[in-house]
Amino acid sequence: MRKHLILLPLILVGMPAVGQPAPSEPPKVPPQLFDPGMADRLAGTMQSLSKALLDLPVGELQAAVEGRQASPAEKKLTVRDLGRRDDPNFDRNFRQQIAQARPAIERGMKAMSAALPAIEKALDDAGRAIDRAAANMPDPTYPKR
Repeated sequence: MRKHLILLPLILVGMPAVGQPAPSEPPKVPPQLFDPGMADRLAGTMQSLSKALLDLPVGELQAAVEGRQASPAEKKLTVRDLGRRDDPNFDRNFRQQIAQARPAIERGMKAMSAALPAIEKALDDAGRAIDRAAANMPDPTYPKR
């Protein structure tokens, strides 16, 4: 019986450590960032999204903003049509801009891949600094003198 009374405080001291969650592993860098084909997929996605945006009808919206009913021709008006008003070579220039974006996406992905280890290290250092600062905070329940 006396052994149990001596061991009971030792067991209770160890209990909070049991309840602590295991330290989580830092997030891994997605392998897609290192895949050269990802830049092609991103550029293709960007091209498809841009085409969808250019085919968006805006004539009725323009008429509503101006406070009038849209004509049948205005109901067919798209963002692409508005772009062609200002630039007769709009479609050709648009395709060129999309083609020029592909190398920029590749360079951005390479730069991000090169910077990720430094970013992860900085975030880990910041997390440790925050943990140290939080550990040094005074206990609000501690009685004041």
